[in-house]
Amino acid sequence: MSINGDYPHPVTVNGFSCKNCTDVDYAKKHIDPSHPKSGPYNISADSDPSRTQAVTFGGALRDLSAAPSTASITTPAMPAPGQVLNITV
Repeated sequence: MSINGDYPHPVTVNGFSCKNCTDVDYAKKHIDPSHPKSGPYNISADSDPSRTQAVTFGGALRDLSAAPSTASITTPAMPAPGQVLNITV
């Protein structure tokens, strides 16, 4: 069986991107085709082993995966007149 070149690939069913008929069957049941073990409406997503974090930072990057800090963001001070040269004239 050949697939016509006009076949829309991938198709979207219930908001899920589907690449084959199995994915379409899952999406019709409101199951995410990329994480089918999460169940309909992701009710068991916490126990789904495929939803683990793909990247674990270590060393100097370890703090990036933590909660965002509450430190205030400071804007740099404007340079004094005469410190910046504008050559776009």
